[in-house]
Amino acid sequence: MPGGVCQGETPQRSRQPGRPQPQAHPGIRRARRRWRALVKLIEKQPRKPIYTDFKDEIGGETTVELPGFATPDRFERFRAKTRQFLREHENDLVIHKLRMNEPLTATDLQGLERMLAASGLATPEHLQKAKNECNGLGLFVRSLVGLDRQAAKHALVSFISGKTLNANQIEFVNLMIDHLTEHGAMKPELLYESPFTDLNPPGPEGFFNSAQVDELVSLLGEIQARAVA
Repeated sequence: MPGGVCQGETPQRSRQPGRPQPQAHPGIRRARRRWRALVKLIEKQPRKPIYTDFKDEIGGETTVELPGFATPDRFERFRAKTRQFLREHENDLVIHKLRMNEPLTATDLQGLERMLAASGLATPEHLQKAKNECNGLGLFVRSLVGLDRQAAKHALVSFISGKTLNANQIEFVNLMIDHLTEHGAMKPELLYESPFTDLNPPGPEGFFNSAQVDELVSLLGEIQARAVA
């Protein structure tokens, strides 16, 4: 093995125990280079080639449900697209009335339904499901566009007027305004859930007397009624 004897001495010395092995030492670098030079002298073992002979066959389609990759429900896609459409048409008279908590007429609702149908986003099935889920098309649309914040405050102004509310009571009312601004309406039973119960577990009874709670519930009913003709 020409040149292999003398080159083999340096790797042997580099493995002697007790000899220092500092990182990046010139001797180590030389040893590595000499080892690389020896690699080409290793005899190669011949291997028999392996051949395959098969055909790919495409079978019938099978639907596989992958957890975490489920496609969104068609109605949810309709809801998302409709929300975007309504935001782009906030200046429409009926949508403006919904956002400002102004009462709707039957004619308003008919026009709203025609507008959604003409947009190409809503099928008759979508519209019917929207009405069923939200007790009417007006409340469905209100749930997507929300209430104008000043309109939400004005809807509760009669409750606030003439009362001296403490900080906790004001925070409770502000949470109601936040919800109305985002969702457009509010079911009274939500007053007994988080975040309202985070302030006080009993909900509104933890801040107001029975008559005042009844007044709040009545105002929430009025806000909802304004979106129903």
